[in-house]
Amino acid sequence: MALTAVKSLFGPVYDLAFRSFMRIVEANLVPDFIIRRGVRLLLQTRIDMEHKGGVEPRQRWFMSLVEGLKKRNIAEQTMAANEQHYEVPTEFYRYCLGNNFKYSCCLYNSKLDGLTKAEEAMLDLYCERAQLQNGQNILELGCGWGSLCLWIATKYPKSKVTAVSNSKTQKDHILAEAAKRNIKNLEIITADINEFSPPKPGSYDRIVSIEMFEHMKNYKELMYRISMWLKAGGMTFIHIFVHKEFLYHFEVQTEDDWMAKYFFTGGTMPSAHTLLYFQEHLKIVDHWNVNGRHYAQTSEDWLANMDKHKKEIMPILASTYGAHQQTKWFVYWRLFYIVSVQPAGSLTSQ
Repeated sequence: MALTAVKSLFGPVYDLAFRSFMRIVEANLVPDFIIRRGVRLLLQTRIDMEHKGGVEPRQRWFMSLVEGLKKRNIAEQTMAANEQHYEVPTEFYRYCLGNNFKYSCCLYNSKLDGLTKAEEAMLDLYCERAQLQNGQNILELGCGWGSLCLWIATKYPKSKVTAVSNSKTQKDHILAEAAKRNIKNLEIITADINEFSPPKPGSYDRIVSIEMFEHMKNYKELMYRISMWLKAGGMTFIHIFVHKEFLYHFEVQTEDDWMAKYFFTGGTMPSAHTLLYFQEHLKIVDHWNVNGRHYAQTSEDWLANMDKHKKEIMPILASTYGAHQQTKWFVYWRLFYIVSVQPAGSLTSQ
């Protein structure tokens, strides 16, 4: 609560102090233990804000957010999100992610599991929970670098798999991987989800989406469209990054809204129960939770890989952001992974 009070009473002074501190961070002069402590403090400040003074005002606030989402576009600031993550050279992610290029939470069934094994465990769990079968017509929304669509196309060779991404870089990578593996049952489409219409609406047995809904706003309209794209008796499977209690928008209001400014512009933090309020067109028949510590370990592994390959990554960052910005962006990407670790791995956010 102390930091919340400081921000309220000394807003401009606090912002100036935060900017000054971030200049030191950007020069890579602040050790991780201080950064992690600062991130935890800022996260606690956010939680304090979201309590809204009690359960009754908190529920009223939640319902106002739900109604507000229904009046917005399906997704907002999609170009910013694309630039922040998905048009960064693929080679950068080659040094950070596992062998399957899974840019989302992995599943660690054992403390001894490495990143690639954890990727594969989660990909198999998706197939099980989505009830995928050979011969189905499957659509993936927000396919990233193709970890799931390539996995499905390989595992179910008699299925037709169509995957949608907002990034040409991702499409090029997936098609190259498909050619390398002689995969013939996979189609990749580059499209803004606001404007996307599938090649064969009403024909899909399954529609799957992995950590795309955090970038969405109007879940009502998106669910309606998905319902129209599914065939009769079809089902959708959604994996979404959530807070266990709170729904909020990523918005730049003060200098310390760093994630909203640099990595999650236009994003949403859904609560674990948010989608329960958007069942006008699709009915939820099952609901699972995954302990946030799996995401924490995923992010720690990405961070460790990044540090391990700093020599190879720095030239990539220099070509992307400019040589004078490479240290700053090396720090920023490390900070992004650290920020992802803290809420997922804390005892209060499991």
